[in-house]
Amino acid sequence: MTFASVLKACGSMKAISRGEQIHHEIARHRLLDKDIVLGNALVDMYVKCGALLKAQEVLKNLPSRDVITWSTLISGYAQVGQADQALACFREMQLEGLSPNAVTYACVLKACGAIGDIEQGEKIHEDVMQQGLLKYSEVLGTALVDMYAKCGLLSKAKYVHDKLPSRSVGSWTALIAVYAQLAQGEQAVCCFEQMQHEGLQPNSLTFASALKACGTIGAIDKGEQIHDEISRQGLLGSDVALGNALVDMYIKCGALLKAQKVFEMLSARNVATWNTLIAGFAQVGQSDYVLNCLQLMQHEGIHPNASTLSCMLNACRFRGLVDDAYIYFMNMSTNYGVGPHLEHYISMVNSFGNAGHLDKAFNIIQGMPCSDYPEVWLAFLGACQKWKDISFGRWAFEQLIQLNKNDATAYIIMINIYSATGMQDEAIMIENMMNENNAY
Repeated sequence: MTFASVLKACGSMKAISRGEQIHHEIARHRLLDKDIVLGNALVDMYVKCGALLKAQEVLKNLPSRDVITWSTLISGYAQVGQADQALACFREMQLEGLSPNAVTYACVLKACGAIGDIEQGEKIHEDVMQQGLLKYSEVLGTALVDMYAKCGLLSKAKYVHDKLPSRSVGSWTALIAVYAQLAQGEQAVCCFEQMQHEGLQPNSLTFASALKACGTIGAIDKGEQIHDEISRQGLLGSDVALGNALVDMYIKCGALLKAQKVFEMLSARNVATWNTLIAGFAQVGQSDYVLNCLQLMQHEGIHPNASTLSCMLNACRFRGLVDDAYIYFMNMSTNYGVGPHLEHYISMVNSFGNAGHLDKAFNIIQGMPCSDYPEVWLAFLGACQKWKDISFGRWAFEQLIQLNKNDATAYIIMINIYSATGMQDEAIMIENMMNENNAY
């Protein structure tokens, strides 16, 4: 077996220690001096093992490198979300006089989309068109559509997609995914149907994006059709993300029992699956079910995360189980290994505030490591409005003005508190202050 083959195997298995041993052996025999393919294999091994700095160091020390060497490194940075590094490598490659290929361009377009660098993305689009590369690479077409969509130019993404020499499952999925992500469900479903009319078979990512779109617009009939297709193809067996999307679609459409049935049939579940189901039942105040889910997921060996506990606290709040919520909140770190996050503090402030325990809500804020979060004080001020509490209300208002005097929300709530308690002069004073500070 050649060194290049062994390095490829090391990369596939992420066996970096063995890969480093091979690297030392190669260096000892000075094999990199005359074998660019071996150099590329070495860079690829380090990239696959996640050692990008080491991969870049190897690339820099190679006596010769080509477009494949650079593309491998650029792809590695793009895959892990280090878009700036990917673009920097692309520029270095061009300075060396090397011409990018379709793979290089696709990786760089991914980086452009990640950081919204539309200027660089459009320049690459021009280069791609001049070289006629779209005729030979469906991956490149997909990358172009995805780049424009990620940069917020949906109409441009659709235009580019419609003009592609051949549209692929990948290009359609990129378009559907972004429409779904931006809550443009009708457009996403329309694209999904067009794709099928063209005779293309959706993959798991396509189905997941289409299900998300159905949930956004409450299109349960279409969602059930997609569910049937997924079942016929047997895709739910090992695809956790697709199972999560299906449960989420039924939850969003208000079909909780259907979501529960699908959930119970899934052979693979993770914390996101549990959180999706728990969140749905928490929203309708099914606290007993939520707490039961918490126990069941732990029996499966799945540890609750911050989102799980946030759903649990909200379920208690909806049922008015303030004391129970407080017990869970106080024992989060001990029982679940999750320290309170901002969302948990807000939930407890809302729980105590809605129940009229403003002093306890205030104590929650006082117990925060840092209370410089407008969201917490707005939750508290909202509770003060509900109970017409001027004393706590003034305190919360002052904190909010210190944090951001240009946000009109705090002024409006304080005006309402004063007006509700017959303190019209004070209400007018706050209104004048709002105008002076150009709050909106």
